[in-house]
Amino acid sequence: MFLSIILAAGEGTRMKSKLPKVMHSICGKPLLSHVINVSKASGIDKNIVVVGHGGNIVREKIKENVQFVEQPVGEGVPYGTGFAVMQAKDYIEDNSCVVILYGDTPLITSDTLTKLIEFHKKGDYEGTVLSADFNDPAGYGRIIRDNAGNVTAIVEHKDASDEEKGIKEINSGIYCFNGKSLKLALENLDNNNAQNEYYITDAIKILNELGFTIGGYKIRDNEEIAGINSRIQLAEAEKIMRKRINNKHMINGITIINPDNTYIDSEVAIERDTIIYPGAIIEGNTRIGEDCIIGHNSRIVNCKIGDRVDIQMSTIIESKIDDDSHIGPYAYIRPNSEIGKNVKIGDFVEVKNSKVDDNSKASHLSYIGDAYVGKGVNIGCGTVFVNYDGKNKHKTIVQDNAFIGCNVNLIAPVEVEEGAYVAAGSTITDKVPKKSLSIARARQVNKGDWVEKKGLIK
Repeated sequence: MFLSIILAAGEGTRMKSKLPKVMHSICGKPLLSHVINVSKASGIDKNIVVVGHGGNIVREKIKENVQFVEQPVGEGVPYGTGFAVMQAKDYIEDNSCVVILYGDTPLITSDTLTKLIEFHKKGDYEGTVLSADFNDPAGYGRIIRDNAGNVTAIVEHKDASDEEKGIKEINSGIYCFNGKSLKLALENLDNNNAQNEYYITDAIKILNELGFTIGGYKIRDNEEIAGINSRIQLAEAEKIMRKRINNKHMINGITIINPDNTYIDSEVAIERDTIIYPGAIIEGNTRIGEDCIIGHNSRIVNCKIGDRVDIQMSTIIESKIDDDSHIGPYAYIRPNSEIGKNVKIGDFVEVKNSKVDDNSKASHLSYIGDAYVGKGVNIGCGTVFVNYDGKNKHKTIVQDNAFIGCNVNLIAPVEVEEGAYVAAGSTITDKVPKKSLSIARARQVNKGDWVEKKGLIK
């Protein structure tokens, strides 16, 4: 069995936040979620997450299928990475392969974890350290190897000799252990140090003293082991993750005009030959089809976008846009809206909780709320679907091929039947029958010489 123990109990005081550190997000997901998903993608069967500070928040927000264990917090608790791993000892089986990860290290990849596990198994090691070469290793524990290349010790920077400080290979803090050996090492850990803490690093020393062989797998991309301890590092990790995501989409046939100024969350899926312009923000579980144009400064959140859709400088949230439709500029599609095929939702049009069916158009300056708009309908400029009576929302139905003139108020609940026309400037409170013309406005009255009589001539 493959098991991960993910340490996520840290408070993260340098984040200056009410949130636990691992709950801060990059590219649309908490740091911890990235680590959990990578662990699962590398073939690890069971994931144990050790929580402490803010554990209730972590349990509430993390949706992935994991097993949580609680690390005690408070005065007198010894703390340390070794102490955190101890909290998961009941889940460690003798024949398991255990990977130790950190919830604040979101840039680690499944490819690296898979290779670490393969290296560990192939070398028949009892424990394996994930290491990296740093040009400036100051502050990191140094990897000490014997002539055969096996790891004999990890020496912390403050304890290293001048010769050991010259070593460039450092400890990432990520390990792979055989379950039986890890349990043995945990039983022998002590906290006889200045910090009075238990360190998982000491497990390497213990296993060496017991005669076991420890391997060291060195990665090439040092970015993968970068931990997040501040808002600055959070932004740096976001930039790295965003570059990975954008590169993946471009490799898959998406044109991104300026990747440095395009923001795509990790769960977004985009089909080939779609073009994304600078400033676009695409979030959540969004799906975008082929041959779309996502114009600059558009924001799309948890949406399904069909093929050949053109979106210009608009916001679309939790809605569906079908094939060949045109949105914007400056449109606002609010949650639970469904836009059909070949629909035009133009500039400064707002749609909320409504369906606009195929071949209809609302070209500018209208509000469509709590409505069904049928096929082939024209919504004139300035039309308002008046859906709220001060207490409840009501529905408006506009049937196929109806024509709504400019500056019309449709007072819900109301229905405009198929093929009917509503004259410009009308306020509609009753059903408009099929193929009829409804005029609901006062007759025009012209008062001659009124301006002169009022003394208003300039």
